[in-house]
Amino acid sequence: QVQLVESGGGLVQAGGSLRLSCAASGNIRSIQTMGWYRQAAGKQRELVATITNGDVTNYAGSVKGRFTISRDNAKNMVYLQMNSLKPEDTAVYYCNAAKFSVARYDYWGQGTQVTVSS
Repeated sequence: QVQLVESGGGLVQAGGSLRLSCAASGNIRSIQTMGWYRQAAGKQRELVATITNGDVTNYAGSVKGRFTISRDNAKNMVYLQMNSLKPEDTAVYYCNAAKFSVARYDYWGQGTQVTVSS
């Protein structure tokens, strides 16, 4: 089992910045990829950014150039630095940990609300 706890959400004005943190614990050795997803009201959950054990990153087109994902393996932490925030970034942000064996298995945090005012 893997446990994920997010922090760092809040209310910010458009153009501002926030940094989300995700603390991972449990059987972390089984995890290959960590990431952030978000779900806006009335919409499906969508990928924001992922980072592999080899530090290969992937971003959604809507956040590329504004958001940066990073990890600190010594602290079992994953971060999402969000700059130049827009109202359309408003959503609940979820930390994700994925392992791939016979099939993909996902672990999720409880989510943290990010609200960007115009």
